[in-house]
Amino acid sequence: MTSSSTAVAAGVGGTRTADDDAAGHRGASRTPRSARFDWLWAAVLTLVVATVGSGNPQPWRDELASWNAAIRSTGDLIGMLGHVDAVSGLYYLLLHGWISVFGDSETMLRLPSAIAMAGAAAFVVLTARMLFDRRTAVFAGLLFALLPSVSRYGQEARSYAFVVLAVTAATWLLMRALERPTPRRWAPYAVAVAAAGLFHIVSLLFLLPHALIVLLRRRRDRYGRTVIAYAVTVVVSLLPVIPLVLLGQRQVGRQISWIKTPHLRSIADVWDALFGSPLIALAVAAMALLPLAWSRGRRPAVELALVGAAPIAAAWVVSQGSTSYFMDRYLLFTMPAWVVLAAAGLAALRPRPLGVAGLAAVILLGLPDQRQIRTETIKAGREGEEAAAVITKGYRPGDGFVPVRGADSVYMTDFQVEYFLPERVELRDVFAQRSAVENDDLFPVECKQPEQCLGTTQRVWVVTWSGTKNPYHKLPEAQAEALEKHYKLVETKKVHGLQVSLVERVR
Repeated sequence: MTSSSTAVAAGVGGTRTADDDAAGHRGASRTPRSARFDWLWAAVLTLVVATVGSGNPQPWRDELASWNAAIRSTGDLIGMLGHVDAVSGLYYLLLHGWISVFGDSETMLRLPSAIAMAGAAAFVVLTARMLFDRRTAVFAGLLFALLPSVSRYGQEARSYAFVVLAVTAATWLLMRALERPTPRRWAPYAVAVAAAGLFHIVSLLFLLPHALIVLLRRRRDRYGRTVIAYAVTVVVSLLPVIPLVLLGQRQVGRQISWIKTPHLRSIADVWDALFGSPLIALAVAAMALLPLAWSRGRRPAVELALVGAAPIAAAWVVSQGSTSYFMDRYLLFTMPAWVVLAAAGLAALRPRPLGVAGLAAVILLGLPDQRQIRTETIKAGREGEEAAAVITKGYRPGDGFVPVRGADSVYMTDFQVEYFLPERVELRDVFAQRSAVENDDLFPVECKQPEQCLGTTQRVWVVTWSGTKNPYHKLPEAQAEALEKHYKLVETKKVHGLQVSLVERVR
């Protein structure tokens, strides 16, 4: 570690002495001017990696939920949030504004997440430089940008990249505020805390390690003013989050009741998923332990270990109750702390080329997973696009649409098709008594007596699962009976996991 980084580490969290300031200024004078922009190249690299191939995979169902919410009017969107998905409300509103300007192509839909990950990369570098040195910061920037999980969530139209950005920014801002605890430094920390909570409530678990860091440094705070300032800042930052927490609690049974209570093995599963690769996860764990044995980096290493480990442990404990929150993507915000720790471990290796070789080895380990993320895994195939192409080719004005819903509504087959339909194709949702927008929900209210909802529709496109000759496979029984009674099958085409059937009215 350089003398400048030692001075910074010594000064963080307490009253700086004249010697500390002198050492810091001497270190700063030896720092290359180009080092001030390390955060920038890390952000640009992350943005480039995250956007490469982002327009290829079809959006999966969570992304389709984001799209469906974001294309509504502001009033309709707010109405929906009162009934479902309130915890994603801030992200939906942000995405609503974005696509109103830039459109909703796959690339544009995902670009905000890539930008958020790029911002997180900048704070990863700034944190590594503040707590350790420039070498660690460079390693951290490269490692973060090239992690498979960063690519995945930087290419996903969900709020998780924004959570990573908010929490990573909050960690750097906390260290900065502890270095010189003034209102001007606490204020941006409060903004970051509020943003994290508004983007995802579970992320507020990071306040536990932050509070521990403040308390561990209390010995430098003779009158407890920093502890009080921190407590007041957190209380103020949580004020806008409280209504969301209360609303989210009313919706939690519907939102995440499917998440299972975690076992001890679940911790290992989450650890692998945090990095998008079991091999990289193992390598990061090994490298992250090195700074703990490195005397000059022990304190910042322990603090970062708290930032990474405490939320995971807390989420596991809380999830032993009636509701489980233990999901890898909910805990993705812990990943940057582990990246900085791993980078510090690599930077500590001697001779110095050994650290470079270790970094290169870790990046190479992730290449197969990077390829999979952009091809066959994580995202669905192109069946929604292909199904939409079949309908578009044979479309006539007045055609109806019957997607498989019922017990399979969660797979959002209707959204898969509707996303790719051109504006000129306007299908009547035959069995929707009230549309999703009218219902203030992600899903419509379906007819209790389907036969009465057919009306005079002459042709209907039925989209359900493939693998059977039955064009009404998995449709609710009453819907299938109504179609069989009044329509005849004209054609059926299979498109991977879906089949598209056109039926015409006979009576």
